[in-house]
Amino acid sequence: MDRVRATVVFALPERQWSIDVELEAGSSVGVAVERSGICRQVPQLQGVALEAGIFHRRCTLDAPVRDGDRIEIFRPLQIDPKEARRQRAASRKR
Repeated sequence: MDRVRATVVFALPERQWSIDVELEAGSSVGVAVERSGICRQVPQLQGVALEAGIFHRRCTLDAPVRDGDRIEIFRPLQIDPKEARRQRAASRKR
């Protein structure tokens, strides 16, 4: 059976995780994240719907993993970008 290697990464301002995984060919991003064990290491990831990407291109958790892929787990936005622009514009008017 063919195997592929990938790296699962997640970053917070104060710490970064980079975990190499070896998977069966045809495995999904979700399987890679699960096998990495990153959700057990990072409490912020437990019990939330994960959003991920491969080399910073957003993908679903059932997207296939290819050899050498860098799977990035995205942090949720702190504030909606449109709302942030509204707040900046309002503060400039004051």
